[in-house]
Amino acid sequence: MNDLARTLNEAIKEENEAVYDMLSNLGKELFYPKGILSQSAEAGQKAHRFNASIGIATEHGQPMHFSHIQNIFSDEFSPKDLYPYAPPQGKEELRKEWKKKLLAENPSLKDVNFGLPIATNALTHGLSIAADLFADEGDVVILPDKYWGNYNITFNVRRGTTVSTYPLFNEENTFNTAGLKATIEANKDKGKVILVLNFPNNPTGYTPGQSEAEEIVEVIKEAAENGLNLVVLVDDAYFGLFFEDSIKESIFGLLANVHPRVLPVKIDGATKENYVWGFRVGFITFAHESDAVLNALEQKTKGIIRGTISSASHPSQSIILNSLRSEEFAKEKQEKFEQMKKRAVKLKEILNKEEYNKYWSYYPFNSGYFMCMKLNGIDAEELRLHLLDKYGVGTISINSTDLRIAFSSVEESDLEELFSLIAQGAQDLLEK
Repeated sequence: MNDLARTLNEAIKEENEAVYDMLSNLGKELFYPKGILSQSAEAGQKAHRFNASIGIATEHGQPMHFSHIQNIFSDEFSPKDLYPYAPPQGKEELRKEWKKKLLAENPSLKDVNFGLPIATNALTHGLSIAADLFADEGDVVILPDKYWGNYNITFNVRRGTTVSTYPLFNEENTFNTAGLKATIEANKDKGKVILVLNFPNNPTGYTPGQSEAEEIVEVIKEAAENGLNLVVLVDDAYFGLFFEDSIKESIFGLLANVHPRVLPVKIDGATKENYVWGFRVGFITFAHESDAVLNALEQKTKGIIRGTISSASHPSQSIILNSLRSEEFAKEKQEKFEQMKKRAVKLKEILNKEEYNKYWSYYPFNSGYFMCMKLNGIDAEELRLHLLDKYGVGTISINSTDLRIAFSSVEESDLEELFSLIAQGAQDLLEK
């Protein structure tokens, strides 16, 4: 094992041995090397005469670049904010700005010790980092029965974990806290579990209410008090799109510092929140009482990034930074939120029409991009293909009964026609 990795591990163990035990074998081996990047950073601060340390080209005191590319960008973006490599942990000003945003939007974080967000190549990369840090072959990842399918590749295929699920909803169509508790207890002999909480949920668009969120935290705390280590990955991809009857902040804040055996990890980003899917700017943030633990986890995360993508896109980070600082940001974000909320409200009005009861019921939704229907006596994949082939309508089949609809990608004025076509497709199949 590298001496730097050993030093980081000792720092974690000294502060909280449970967090050390949560690390995967790879996580324990990880470190951030004192190599070209760290030497270049030192040169950037002290090399006032010549800096021949970093592998980029310069001319006239700035990064060398093509004029036809620079002309695409406005005068707001200097070449230094576009062409050089961003640091593996991300652009420092952006990290600080994102932390300010987290504090403003999550009141529960006010008195919590948490690290500076680390920039990732959007959320899937953040989840992948967490998997590398904490997941070994045979470890258990706990998910609701309705979850984003890419988790399988991230945790099961890449890291060899076992996925254990619980029904997302109980008989009252609220969050199934009892099911979560039973699944955690069924795996208590493992010593460690990785729990993924994704609100607003993909595919259902559900976010728990305040009392439900508090119950979830209590279940996790109780499991920790009974000796189980829990890495809680909070997938906040659709954060902020809370339309009705739900918590209005991330459960990350409620989990932070709740117990020494609980390590909350927030994975979020501008991708969906700020409608910049192709920019690929996300963040991974750790919460812990100890600054030494936070520093060690950051160094290990930087090591993963350096050893995989090296760093995320600098132009994308600079654009997002400018956006967050823009006077138009809050106004435009509220405008988009109102559009999305109107679609969700309209959608519920349509779904509650009696004429559709024979075709489907729907799972609770109050947030996010999606809703999910439970079909009555119709195979979801068969209906998906039929809608595509006969009516030119694209949907997603989740399993044999559930069909996901992304109302985020359909104008409010088109929702009536969309569901009329889905109902017609369902009727076609029932008449076969």
